Amino acid sequence: MTADHLPTIWDPDARIGDMLKGKRGLVVGIANADSIAYGCAAKLRAFGADLALTWLNAKAERFVRPLAEGLGASIMMPMDVDQPGEMEAVFDRIAQDWGRLDFVIHSIAFAPREDLHGRVVDCSAEGFTQAMRVSCWSFLRMAKLAELLMTEGGVLATMSYYGADKVVGNYNVMGPVKAALEASVRYMAAELGPKGIRVFAVSPGPLKTRAASGIAHFDELVEMAQSRAPAGRLVDIAEVGRVAAFLVSGASSGMSGDTIYVDGGLHNVA
Repeated sequence: MTADHLPTIWDPDARIGDMLKGKRGLVVGIANADSIAYGCAAKLRAFGADLALTWLNAKAERFVRPLAEGLGASIMMPMDVDQPGEMEAVFDRIAQDWGRLDFVIHSIAFAPREDLHGRVVDCSAEGFTQAMRVSCWSFLRMAKLAELLMTEGGVLATMSYYGADKVVGNYNVMGPVKAALEASVRYMAAELGPKGIRVFAVSPGPLKTRAASGIAHFDELVEMAQSRAPAGRLVDIAEVGRVAAFLVSGASSGMSGDTIYVDGGLHNVA
């Protein structure tokens, strides 16, 4: 069968970049050039998307602003999801400047060190609440704010880890928190689907990011991933970014509510 006779569902001229040009989206969670969020932002921008980027606070701004400027971000603002009103301020700015929103990439997580390094059963109520608020509820809140701007549909994506599904040594309280995040993705997909809004969790393997360095014995986790993954290596932030770009593009139009693993096949190994 020649290209001229292929079913019309196959478009030989389609490119992810063509599907992303002109799209506008918010990427949250860049701390430095090694961040998963930066890998996503860089790929989305390379494919032609316009970006709104945020940093945690004034201390983080000196690291993030040069990266945001290098990507030509249209909107650059501080946003600490634990500070009342800061999420709303970012979405108000997006509404004012753009009037619409096509995607949100949520790549933030936090647990107090003493709770993260202890047993799940020893986690304090305050630590558990903060970990859930920052790592999970903030995605729900962003979805609520984004819903009003996604008048023609859109994509919401968050970052998880397979410690949400399997017990991973030293991942501790973040396991239950990420499990809640993945469950939230499924419920959000069901609730927002009628409006054309699709929701995903992206689950990379261990990556040497600033956030991951807070996990006790992280080097051992990295060594385990490298030795057990069928790919025999860690993935990188560019690979995660390409998957994010695929999900944001129309190429993934038949998908929603899924956890997408980008871990070299590690999650398949018993």
